[in-house]
Amino acid sequence: MNQRKRTRHNRMQWVKTASMVMVVAALAAGCASPKTASPNAAAQTDTKTVKTAAVDKQSMGDPKEQVADIVAASEVDISPKADGQVLEIVKKRGDTVQQGEVIFRLDQKDALLQKDKSEVALKSAEDALQKASEDLTNSKTELQNSIAKAQQQLDSVTKDYNKMHNDYDAGLVTKRQLEQSEMQVNSAQLDLQNLQNKLDAMDKTNGLASAQSQVDSAKLSLQDIDNTLDNYAVKAPISGVLTDLSVEVGQSVARGGKVGQVQQLDPIKIKADLSEAAAALVKGKQELSFYSADNPDKLLQGRVTYLADVMNSQTKSYPLELEVANADGYLKPGSRVQIQLTSKEEQMVIAVPSLSIVREGSDAFVFILKGDQVEKRPIKLGRVNETYQEVLDGVKAGEQVVVSGQHQLKDGQKVTVAQDANNQK
Repeated sequence: MNQRKRTRHNRMQWVKTASMVMVVAALAAGCASPKTASPNAAAQTDTKTVKTAAVDKQSMGDPKEQVADIVAASEVDISPKADGQVLEIVKKRGDTVQQGEVIFRLDQKDALLQKDKSEVALKSAEDALQKASEDLTNSKTELQNSIAKAQQQLDSVTKDYNKMHNDYDAGLVTKRQLEQSEMQVNSAQLDLQNLQNKLDAMDKTNGLASAQSQVDSAKLSLQDIDNTLDNYAVKAPISGVLTDLSVEVGQSVARGGKVGQVQQLDPIKIKADLSEAAAALVKGKQELSFYSADNPDKLLQGRVTYLADVMNSQTKSYPLELEVANADGYLKPGSRVQIQLTSKEEQMVIAVPSLSIVREGSDAFVFILKGDQVEKRPIKLGRVNETYQEVLDGVKAGEQVVVSGQHQLKDGQKVTVAQDANNQK
């Protein structure tokens, strides 16, 4: 009985052991199966069907624009240089004038009267100068004659003294007589020297200086009157359009007062205040296109003459100025235009369909077709226009980007490209 129980017990132990071995073997076989298959092999055998599109340039919209003001190239006020009454108006507001052209004239009556007085004063001063010159000439002539006579007298007494000196040596005359003769020589020399000094003084002092000064003063006065007479014709300070003129015939105007304005409209200026971003779009450009809101189809060109490098502290903007030829007067001061900060060509950029972009956190990727595989490539994005987004870096024109099925793809995965009328491999 005990032997039978032991046999039965051993048989149950053997069954349990065999069952456990089979379970372990099954588990071992299940665990070994994944190890025999490579991930890359799985990816390669798991071929996906995708659609692709060629990377190309797309427009990011119309050119960037900025409103701007049309202003005159220069504005100069008209100010009379003389007081007077308006006698004649030659030009009217709106007329085109050239620099130096007469706009209106003032009555010259008082100035002409003053000129007559100045001419009389000049004639009188010239007559006085002429008389003084004649008197001086006569005085010098008389003095020169007196000098000639004094020289003759000196020569004569000198000759007598020399003869008497010889006679004194011979004992023919007394010492007293010789001394008297010597005194005559000294007196004659002194007379001659005094006359010569008078002549020298006459040349140095120039008795005509005062009369000549009066003549010069009278000439300057007359010249000033002539200049004043020229000022009675009020002229255009610059070439341009007479945009303002507030005088009438008979009206009195004052010297220095503003009575009108001339604006130079050819060339003309266009001014705008740009934001920092807009200024960056313009920097380095020589010309910009612009148009009037009244005629958007008429695109004109303006030369960039100024773009501030530093922001204006008051307006917080960067001033921009264009210069434009305006011979036909098409552009009017006070009106506005739209400046195109970028061109249509600049708006054409490398772009991909927005739906082709795979986003992972802050990073963006696209899958590029390389033979029968795809390459997961990081890209740097820019502007968006409808269904396309600009790619600043990462792809080139002509490459094939996956536009369908990309979210199930892995880098290096094999794909087949679906063929249809809009998608060619």
